[in-house]
Amino acid sequence: MSGVNDGHQDVDIDLGGLFRAIWRRRGRVLMATVAFAGLAFVGANLMSPEYQGETRLLIESRQAEFSGANQAQPQTADSPFDESGISSQVQVLRSADLIKQVAREMKLYDLPEFDPTANPSAISDVLVMFGIKKNPLDLPPEERVLKEFEKKLQVYQVEKSRVIAVQFTSEDPKLAATIPNAMAKVFLSLQSGAKLDSNSEASRWLEPEIANLREKVRDAEEKVANYRASSDLLLTGETGGTFATKQLNDISTELARVRGERANAEARAENVRTALASGRAVDTLNDVVASPMIQRLKETESNVQGQIADLSTSLLDGHPRLKGLKSQLQGIRSQILTETKKILGSLENEANVAQLRERQLVGQLNTLKATSAKAGEDEVGLRALEREATAQRQLLETYLARYREATSRSGENAAPADARIISQAVEPTEVSFPKVLPITIVAAFASFLVSCVIIMLSELFSGRALRPVGRTDEEDFEEIAPEMPVVRETVSRTVAAKAVPVMAQEPIIAREPVVPEPAPVEEIEPDEDDFSIESVADHLCVDDVRVAISVSPAGDEGSVNAVMLTRLVAEEGRKIVLIDLTGSACPTRLMAQSADLAGITNLLAGEVPFTETIHADRLSDAHIIPQGDADPILAMRGIERLQMIIDALSNAYDTVLVECGPTDVNAIRKVTRSRDTQIIISAPAVANEEIIKLITGFGEAGFGEIVLMTGTGYPQPGNTGRRAA
Repeated sequence: MSGVNDGHQDVDIDLGGLFRAIWRRRGRVLMATVAFAGLAFVGANLMSPEYQGETRLLIESRQAEFSGANQAQPQTADSPFDESGISSQVQVLRSADLIKQVAREMKLYDLPEFDPTANPSAISDVLVMFGIKKNPLDLPPEERVLKEFEKKLQVYQVEKSRVIAVQFTSEDPKLAATIPNAMAKVFLSLQSGAKLDSNSEASRWLEPEIANLREKVRDAEEKVANYRASSDLLLTGETGGTFATKQLNDISTELARVRGERANAEARAENVRTALASGRAVDTLNDVVASPMIQRLKETESNVQGQIADLSTSLLDGHPRLKGLKSQLQGIRSQILTETKKILGSLENEANVAQLRERQLVGQLNTLKATSAKAGEDEVGLRALEREATAQRQLLETYLARYREATSRSGENAAPADARIISQAVEPTEVSFPKVLPITIVAAFASFLVSCVIIMLSELFSGRALRPVGRTDEEDFEEIAPEMPVVRETVSRTVAAKAVPVMAQEPIIAREPVVPEPAPVEEIEPDEDDFSIESVADHLCVDDVRVAISVSPAGDEGSVNAVMLTRLVAEEGRKIVLIDLTGSACPTRLMAQSADLAGITNLLAGEVPFTETIHADRLSDAHIIPQGDADPILAMRGIERLQMIIDALSNAYDTVLVECGPTDVNAIRKVTRSRDTQIIISAPAVANEEIIKLITGFGEAGFGEIVLMTGTGYPQPGNTGRRAA
């Protein structure tokens, strides 16, 4: 496997796997789609059909054809009707008085459709009896009809136009067309009646007042002209003021602007200074955020933080790469602080420049005050005369406009409504609701989409739709499957697959030189060498073995010895964890509190976080990562994570023991790149010939550290385990 030592492996979403999962469950998807479509079809057919009619009104200003207003001035028909004016007309059409008038004229009170609560059902009577529902008959019939009418009525402004649409929905197609037309007629009559006022009396009162105002306006304007000529108050031609006043105003405006800029610069500088002094985050200040240098530094800081977050999932805090990134992050933050101080200095300089400019303008302003003092005294009398003349002139213009308006609208039929019908409602022939076919299609499509989304989410959350980048799932499994050992004759391929993913990356330095070529191994004499569990435990403690792989050709008997070895090492005060990669899950049954705990297969499949797979031993201080209950084939797809898991555990524990069960040399060689890995052969009650064959196989494979543990010997002084070359 080329990716054994590559570290963390990125994963990607297997789109083909998602579509294959949907195709495998196509029967369920089809059944759900047909079921929901059938329910929607039946429900739509059971609903009472409703019809809809629509009348449209155009809002525009209308005058009599030969009125005085049309002759006196051009018609500006559309100016009074802006968005708020059209919205007001919509509310008039929805008003209760207009609806009540239509209801009275059409005698809607006698129709059951507009008063469905007049004959309540038995369920409604029971709810009213127990006080759960308010009795609808307590309302007068007029209010009940009004409430039902408003439910069926819809009045709105057509987008980007002065057209108002009146829509009404009814079970009777004739009523659906008649009611909108009746509402439009009542609306036009109300508009026309509101415009008919008694203007004759107003015209007679305005005539003498206008004649008197004309004389007053003439006298006031003559006094203004004489006073301006005698006081030498010449106009600038822009705002009606004098030259001195204009110059004074310009300098005052500039002074106010400069003071505002100075105050703004001082406030911005103080804000940055306060943030630096109090330790607040400066990346919330506009002046700091707007700096291109700060933006580049913040972007670099974000990238470094992202790298730290990514590596924190696979590396511990003491890893050199994490330390380097954190040191780089501190340097970036120091640069941000230095750049912020430079921005503060720039703001302070800007405030100082504005303060100097303010002093200059104050000096010029004091000089002009004396010059304009005399002109100001003369303007007092002039402004008084101008106010009098302006007031008289405005009053005269107002009286003249009202007089012309009153005389133009005093004739008969001179006030038509400011609206007209452009489209009358006709009796509908098609049902507006429910639309059976669209409802059925939408329900079927929605159920199909929901079913597909549920299937895809289940595939994503289970991890079956994830695969390592650059490799296919079939390549990962086919590369490992041929080397899987058969634990027992009755063990299935799925169970055997759980015994294969074994890796160890950290090499163990042998105390004795590695034999370059396998030499004949003599028959082992138990009386001469000590291969007991206690001796191997002493060897792991004395030699500080960090990672060891245990192979048990005897099956569960060898796995039991591996469990005893783990507990003996824990009694010596070393932190040890056992990873159960056997097919029978014997270590899990002996050490874990329950056989249903999450374990190594769940971790390889990405179903649980790292910490949820480590559990305490029932009888010692050792820890165990049990077999788990995940799909072994899915776990094999994440086999490249095993080396990363063992490396992380070796940083947290003194010893990591991987129990593989009755696997063979080919399987260990397939998943283990390091030939210096410590191999423990747990072989109680196994013939010497088989042990010699297994040791020879490991020697030929290049493994230099092989420890035999038969479990039959006892510890001897100075003997901490024997190794075979």
